[in-house]
Amino acid sequence: QLQLVESGGGLVQPGGSLRLSCAASGKTLDYYAIGWFRQAPGKEREGVSCINSSGGIINYSDSVKGRFTISRDNAKNTAYLQMNSLKPEDTAVYYCAADYYCSAAARGMDFWGKGTLVTVSS
Repeated sequence: QLQLVESGGGLVQPGGSLRLSCAASGKTLDYYAIGWFRQAPGKEREGVSCINSSGGIINYSDSVKGRFTISRDNAKNTAYLQMNSLKPEDTAVYYCAADYYCSAAARGMDFWGKGTLVTVSS
């Protein structure tokens, strides 16, 4: 069973940066697409970014395009989300998820981590 653990969340000022990590265990990530999702209080979980198994296909939501960068290191069985120019509206619990293909919808991803909280505030 594939298990995912996120880390790297925390409190950051507007304009700051954070890098989230998604470490996998139980199975190799080589054959899985990795998605990052977030859920703010009172809102639905939304897709932020996704990278396919080879890293050749990447997509971003319009709200983070140009500020966030997704990447993966299959040798380390880990994926990352570099978040720059953070805004208060980026505050949310961030989740990584895995499945054979990317999906912008949370229901399209099979394996999930428990999330890491990102708070953007002065």
